[in-house]
Amino acid sequence: MKTSDFLYDLPERLIAQTPAEPRDHSRLLVYDRSTREISHKHFYDIIDYLKSGDVLVINETRVIPARLYGVRAGGGACEFLLLKQLGPKKWESLVRPGAKLKVGKTVTFGDGRMKATIAGESEGGARIVEFECEGTFEEALDALGEMPLPPYIHERLTDKNRYQTVYAREDGSAAAPTAGLHFTPELLEKIRMKGITIAPVLLHVGLGTFRPVKAENVEDHEMHSEYYEVTKESADIINKAKAEGRRIIAVGTTSVRTLESASREKGIVEAKNAWTQIFITPGYSFRAVDALITNFHLPGSTLLMLVSALTGREEALRVYKCAVNEEYRFFSFGDAMLIL
Repeated sequence: MKTSDFLYDLPERLIAQTPAEPRDHSRLLVYDRSTREISHKHFYDIIDYLKSGDVLVINETRVIPARLYGVRAGGGACEFLLLKQLGPKKWESLVRPGAKLKVGKTVTFGDGRMKATIAGESEGGARIVEFECEGTFEEALDALGEMPLPPYIHERLTDKNRYQTVYAREDGSAAAPTAGLHFTPELLEKIRMKGITIAPVLLHVGLGTFRPVKAENVEDHEMHSEYYEVTKESADIINKAKAEGRRIIAVGTTSVRTLESASREKGIVEAKNAWTQIFITPGYSFRAVDALITNFHLPGSTLLMLVSALTGREEALRVYKCAVNEEYRFFSFGDAMLIL
């Protein structure tokens, strides 16, 4: 497969710059794989497509304010983007300007409230960074950091919580699991009242997920690793539902990657915590996931390839063309799609 097989035309005006308000008033495209029918709804209508006995799997990761602006020793502005925590105050980070931030260089943030030393180099030009600060690192980061919005969002986010799901629990992500942004507490309560079980998992989203695939051939692309956890309670809920023929509906591609990474043959999901580099492309046989709630993804991205594995590549591109024609809003703050 060629990466170019997953490209599509998208007018820039359809890239959402701000989230829908209220959250569940975003639009929802529903795609039925058995009939290939497309329906146009609003996200709050999703409850009509969920059945008693379904299991809705959500990712409880919380986005950290991972973008830091500092000053290099000797002068000069710089930017850090935290990717992966390696220790209490040690992170793998993207840094800019990279040419000025070699091993041994130091940086200060917030008039000296926090300092950093470049301790090493990592894959893809990233750096290993050791931080120093008064108090806990989390408190300093919360005070000094900014939400790491994707580069295609040019509007400043005034409310940090709008780039978090309402059920975000554990700090660790460099980007939001955006399919979950559409849920409100009220909608989740309606879903529970209908007899649908909500099973939480955890995957800390790394920016590697969103990086463009630069390889000409899809199979030559290497995914960055991401940390995930599945508790015994959630695994038991999912496995019981699978054994009884009930549907497992993943909220977002992060939940898909978690479940498929933790599953064995016949779709049995193990309770575990590990790192995954799973790369799901057309031809993949899904073991645990029956349906997916997701946003609309970038052309040529690994996420569009994952969606194509569920629907078929040609069908995915047909659905995306329909979404463009119907002027859905795309990407992180955009509208949603339900694949049944």
